[in-house]
Amino acid sequence: MQPTPLRASRDREIESLAEFDEVVSTGGTLAQFRVQAVDLTGRTEVLLSVDTAGAVFLGCPMDPDAAARVRAAGALVFPPILGLPFDPYRGLLYSPDELFDSLDAGYEATPDARAYAWFQRTKADGDIFASMLRAIHDDSVSDALDELLVGAQVVGVMGGHAMARGTEAYEGAARLGRELARAGLTVATGGGPGAMEAANLGAYAAPFGDDMLTEALQLLARAPSFTPSVTDWAQAAFGVRERWPAGGPSVGIPTWFYGHEPPNAFAAHIAKYFANATREDGLLARSNAGVVFLPGAAGTVQEIFDNATPNYYESRGEPTPMVLVNRAHWTEKHPTWPLLQSLARERSMESRIALVDRIEDAPEALKRLGG
Repeated sequence: MQPTPLRASRDREIESLAEFDEVVSTGGTLAQFRVQAVDLTGRTEVLLSVDTAGAVFLGCPMDPDAAARVRAAGALVFPPILGLPFDPYRGLLYSPDELFDSLDAGYEATPDARAYAWFQRTKADGDIFASMLRAIHDDSVSDALDELLVGAQVVGVMGGHAMARGTEAYEGAARLGRELARAGLTVATGGGPGAMEAANLGAYAAPFGDDMLTEALQLLARAPSFTPSVTDWAQAAFGVRERWPAGGPSVGIPTWFYGHEPPNAFAAHIAKYFANATREDGLLARSNAGVVFLPGAAGTVQEIFDNATPNYYESRGEPTPMVLVNRAHWTEKHPTWPLLQSLARERSMESRIALVDRIEDAPEALKRLGG
């Protein structure tokens, strides 16, 4: 899965220096384009000569003379905001390497941890500037996520963060992710630890032989949880990636709202949000090929009904498949299934829900419900 290329006829966003050069060389104009977070300090000569009427530059470093000229020519220039641990105008999703940069110095030194620390400092102080920056960032991430997933068949895999490496449940979730990815589906998770990491790991393992996943599970089991050390937990994952580079792609959609949950390193594309509500709704809305719900607690229960509501009202169109895994969990421990059944009765979504005992049964149920 790669970000979609620039389509100038329907998408006037420029998100890399290569796209910038392509637009200038082929079209000769930047008029009406939107340029996101591209370092243009080396393109002063172009900016002093090309038409920029109606263009918008979002967080693009540029020479002061170039900035003055494009403003005078009718462009809007939103300058980079210095001192932030994140770029609110970013044009692309995060990668694990970006979020975990400087991990050797400890997790607290990484951009991911520093962004969470900034969020903790600013989320309750009522500063409209900070809340605006969070909103701009999250909207930029949503835009990048939509561009990435154009034409993709996305299956969401939901489950709790407490599922430990080295357990049968974790291995089952990983094998599920691998099977879904090998079927040509894009696996999307909440992007965190536990069941979410396991499904992203499975998708990462999809291009390799079956032995790779078995060995990777053994290596990861040496650091079963992100507590007490996120650093050790993350380094174990990067060790697996280093031994088996260039794994299969998948998507993780985590949030800094749950700061105690770091993102996992196996999702190639990470759409990380400040606003958890935006993140949860966006993850479910983009799971156009259905959702598999593994055992979880309050968060997963909430996700089940967040997904059930638009299926009930058909507000997003035809209902999408919902597969709940582990009958005892969803009928006894957290009896969600009976309520879901009662909601679905005599509605279109009735034929799109299923409860299976074993995780191995989920792919077939998903396929059956999807027609």
